[in-house]
Amino acid sequence: MARDNINDILVFLAVARERSFTRAAAKLGMTQSALSHIIRSLESRLGVRLLTRTTRSVSPTEAGERLLQNVAPRLEEIEAEIAAVSDLGEKPTGTVRITAIDHTVNTVLWPRIAPLLRQYPDLQVEISSDYRLIDIAAERYDIGVRHGDQVEKDMVAVRLTADVQMVIVGSPAYFEHRPIPVSLQELMRHNCICLRLSSSGGVYAWELLDQGRPIEARVRGQALFTSVYPMLDAALDGCGLAFLPGDMVSEHVQAGRLVSVMPDWCPAFPGLHAFFPNRRNSSRALALVIEAIRFNG
Repeated sequence: MARDNINDILVFLAVARERSFTRAAAKLGMTQSALSHIIRSLESRLGVRLLTRTTRSVSPTEAGERLLQNVAPRLEEIEAEIAAVSDLGEKPTGTVRITAIDHTVNTVLWPRIAPLLRQYPDLQVEISSDYRLIDIAAERYDIGVRHGDQVEKDMVAVRLTADVQMVIVGSPAYFEHRPIPVSLQELMRHNCICLRLSSSGGVYAWELLDQGRPIEARVRGQALFTSVYPMLDAALDGCGLAFLPGDMVSEHVQAGRLVSVMPDWCPAFPGLHAFFPNRRNSSRALALVIEAIRFNG
């Protein structure tokens, strides 16, 4: 196969995986018109349609799906072997792609990765802040980060943190004219700051404990966000109650800016874990990043 075909297939794979010319163009650093031209040229040379395009979506045809399922893994094997050859040099090189939520990036990953990047100037780390429970293999991430009970059984998991204690907090100003809740019924009458899940579009139900029994509290409130930092700001501003990781709010609780309520109802979630496929020939770059971020407590 001509080298141009290989390069063009890589472009096709990006569009097919993203199901969008716009997102693929942004990821590849190309214009949408350039991507469209490449796809049309590839389809012309192969003599088949690879993508079905509508005004709202892009999806692979039967021929495109065959390329996606059969050719993509082989190209990934080639990339892995090239990376392995690069690891034979004195300096580790390559890019490690990680997906995690923003709070984890700020408090766990970046403080541990920053010294590593200073030590190895040829190493690159790409971190995506994302609240979706994504398929890291399908979206070509090297590492994902989730709570231990959310990691698929076929993945290798490395603990990053101790168990995560959750808390319900509100500001003193919020409680000036409202009673502190001590039961689920009282909590449900409060103005709660909610999180919309990007994976499903639904609103996160607070995972609480009723005398040790797990329950889901489908709270409601005026403020709804897609990440935890605006939720913390809203709680500090007196807009309602928030359900957040304890390490995120402990400083504000100690300073009196927030009040922790219903502690017996708040569970400790399994610690955060980095997870990744079981690759026999993992790159040195990936091994260095994993070692840097693992929990040593």
